[in-house]
Order: sequence, then C-alpha cells, then structure tokens
Amino acid sequence: TRPKLWMENVTTLTPLKQPIVFELEGFHIPPGYGSFLFFLALLNYIVVLLGNGVVVCVIVIDKNLHRPMFVMVCNLVVCDLLGATAVLPRLMMHFLTGEKRMAYIPAIAQAFSVHMYGVAVQTILAAMAYDRYIAVCEPLRYHAIMTSARLHSCCALAWFVAVLCIAVLFGFHMNVPLCGNIIKHVYCSNRAILSLACRSTPTNNIYGLSMTWSVSTGIFVIIAFSYFRILHASVKHGGDSGVRSKAFQTCASHLVVYVLYEIAVTIIVASQRFPSASKNVKKFFSILFIIMPPAINPVIYGLVNVALLSDYPACRKMRQK
Repeated sequence: TRPKLWMENVTTLTPLKQPIVFELEGFHIPPGYGSFLFFLALLNYIVVLLGNGVVVCVIVIDKNLHRPMFVMVCNLVVCDLLGATAVLPRLMMHFLTGEKRMAYIPAIAQAFSVHMYGVAVQTILAAMAYDRYIAVCEPLRYHAIMTSARLHSCCALAWFVAVLCIAVLFGFHMNVPLCGNIIKHVYCSNRAILSLACRSTPTNNIYGLSMTWSVSTGIFVIIAFSYFRILHASVKHGGDSGVRSKAFQTCASHLVVYVLYEIAVTIIVASQRFPSASKNVKKFFSILFIIMPPAINPVIYGLVNVALLSDYPACRKMRQK
C-alpha cells in the first residue's frame, strides 16, 4: 500500500510545464442568469469608464482645474481604471460565455494589476492628504511649497512605492513550480496562484503580510496626522465659521474616498470569517473594492470638489486673520 500511495503523491505533485493554462472557479451561475449578470457587469464598467472619463476631460479642458489637487485626482482616476479594467472585462466574458480559462501571462498580469491597484490607491490618497495638509495649514505658502516639481515628485513617489512593493511580491514567483491549475477565485491574485505551488512559500507569505500591514498602517498614520493638523489649524485660526466650514468641505471628498475604500476592504476580510456564507457571496464581496470605489469616486470628486474650487486653498483667510 505504501509504495502505491507514494507513487500517487509523486504523480499529484508533478510540476506543470509551460504553457500553463489556469481555470478560474468563478461564480456559480444559475441557468439563464448569465446574460443578466453580464449586463450588470457591463453597466458597472460603463459607469466607471464614463464617470472617470468625464472627470479627466473636465480637468483637462478647464484651466482653472490645473491645480495640484486635481492632478492627483487624475492619478486616482488612472488607478481606478487600472483596477476595474483588470477584472471587469474578464468577468463579463465569464458571465456571457462561461469562459473560465486564462493563460499564465494574462493571469500574472491580472494579479499584478489588481495588487497594484490596491497599493496605489492608498499611496495616492496619502499624497492627496499631504496636499490638503499644506493647503489648509500653510495657505499663504501653499504655492511656494507645492511647486510643479514637488507635485510631480509626490505623484511619482506614490506610483513608485506601489510598483516596487508589488514587483518584489511577484518576484517570489520566479522558479516556483506549480502543481495545479484550478484557481478557486473570481480573478487571479498572488495568493491564489501560489496556493498551487508544489512546495510551501513561507517567504512570500511573510513578505506579503508584512508589506500589506506596513503600507496600510503607514498610509493610515500619514492621513490621520494630516487631518489632525488640519483640524487643529481649523479650530485655532477659524474664527469665521464659514471659512472653517470651507476647510472641512475641501477635505471631505478625500476622506470619504479613503473611508469608502477601507470599508470595502473590511467587508472582504469580514466575509471570510463566516464559513456558512455561500461561495458566491464571498466572491462578490472579494471584488467589491474593485467595482464600487471606481464607480463612486467620480461622483464624489465631480460634485464636491468642483463646487469648492472657487476658493482654493480653502483656508486662505485663516492666516490673514
């Protein structure tokens, strides 16, 4: 019996050879519902494209919007489009045709894009928090501090940190043999792919957890510090309630976007703690942070920020009192 069992294990752990084609488990789609789900995914993608496209066009066309805050909004738009485009077109194909297969290179590209989106959203929001901090706490020196060079440096640093973190994460995929091709998820991710490895990958696990914790904690500290200083400056110098209200409104959209993203991520984590929940529900929650913020963010920035632009930096009067 033992030799036979040993032979079965060897067969099971035989590394796959390129070209590797993954098969995503995807959603369980009841008969007749594929077209309806395709329409919902298509509608969501159209909203993302149109909403973010309109925001970019308005910012490009209106010279009054050629300001640091809106340049960073454009960077956030690019990030949202990256995340949505990495998942939604493939998901629409799955709903419409039932296609679940994905080649190795597109799978790695999708996983890289999803993780890039997850980190870049946070680093860009941190850069925006810095901009708000300078605008509210140093309004008279704002243009001297937030020069074009510093603006571009902040945006470049936000993307560089995201690319570096994810490039190192996926660098651990090098020379890792895979012994399976069924991904039990809706989209490809680093963890989903490495779960198919023929051997354990502790280095990747440790780095992934450390990187996630470090980025999330670091961004939270930056944003919390910025808004603490903004609150302090508003209370200290905002004798005029209208000016103080303007300061809070100027920062409200940024804070709402950050909280919205964190809520989506929290829902994903919480949903995994309920084994009794259906797989479809868990999978839907797992893509919530990709399909919800990119569709809502254009509304937040389009309706709030443009209306507040008439007096930017918002608290210019604070220092003049």
